[in-house]
Amino acid sequence: MQFNFIDTIRKSSLAVCIVASTALAASSALAETTWKPTGPVNVVMHTKPGGTADIFIRTLAQSLEPLIGQTIVVVNAPGAGGATQMARVANAKPDGLTLGINTMTHFTSMLTNLKGTFAAEDFSWIASTQEDPIIYFARADSEIKTIDDLVAKAKESSGTINVGGFGPVGSMQHLGTSMLEKAAGVKFNWVGFDSTPDIMTALLGGHVDIGVSNLGPTAPFFESDRIIGLGVLGAKRLDGLPDVPTFGEQGYEVDTSWVQVRGLFGPKDMPIELQQQIADAFHEAMKAKTYQDYARSTGVIDSWMGPNEYTAFVRSVSETATKQLQAAGLLQ
Repeated sequence: MQFNFIDTIRKSSLAVCIVASTALAASSALAETTWKPTGPVNVVMHTKPGGTADIFIRTLAQSLEPLIGQTIVVVNAPGAGGATQMARVANAKPDGLTLGINTMTHFTSMLTNLKGTFAAEDFSWIASTQEDPIIYFARADSEIKTIDDLVAKAKESSGTINVGGFGPVGSMQHLGTSMLEKAAGVKFNWVGFDSTPDIMTALLGGHVDIGVSNLGPTAPFFESDRIIGLGVLGAKRLDGLPDVPTFGEQGYEVDTSWVQVRGLFGPKDMPIELQQQIADAFHEAMKAKTYQDYARSTGVIDSWMGPNEYTAFVRSVSETATKQLQAAGLLQ
């Protein structure tokens, strides 16, 4: 069963994307922003340095800092399935000086390991920024070269194939893996990590058989021929990995709308005017050539929702995450 919430987002934001692209092509100068923070802005991450979300904010800071006239301080606070980061954001003043980057795993975590600790209502959901399909890959010397090879090996090994990705059981990448398990009729052993560098270390060291991540932090490993792509969980191939087929092309039907989503959130009760100013500033910074070059090279899709749209999206995606967790047998 398909839950295509991303399709709705893409349709609703298409006009905005066209306008932004036109503006970018016409001029490299960025517009003035009405958000003028009174001090450095701390952006708290739920990952270690080097992960996809971490690379995103550090790249965006290059165009965001001159736009707002303040330094962006990236604070890496991994651990406890995202709870460390979320606690720091939740306990901050709602003045825009402490923000967090969220992914889909935030929404699944609040339904599983963080249920009763945090809920969507505990935060202000300010803006969406990226959509990013996940990819599955193996070491270059692995006997597993395709998804068919992976499925065959899993059937031979009775669930002992180790798949390493970000987050615990119930995370975004784990649920994508559960979809493949269901489509292929196999079981894998999920191994959760706190960042993509940790995943790569484990994969290249032979501690896991398969890695799951996004293209951004794994691109250097593909370019140096240290890893090979097995499949993309998405509707189409990635421009940066045109030779790696989708799951569907290989005969495995999964929900292709289940892509990584990154956004910006803050403490509860932030004034809506402030949220809109912050959203506008982040989206303006995303039009810069430095950011656009990075985004296109890593295959991410720009997303332009402001606070009202993003808050509605959070409610919708939480419902979808509930359905996916139930389908994976992780929720009653």
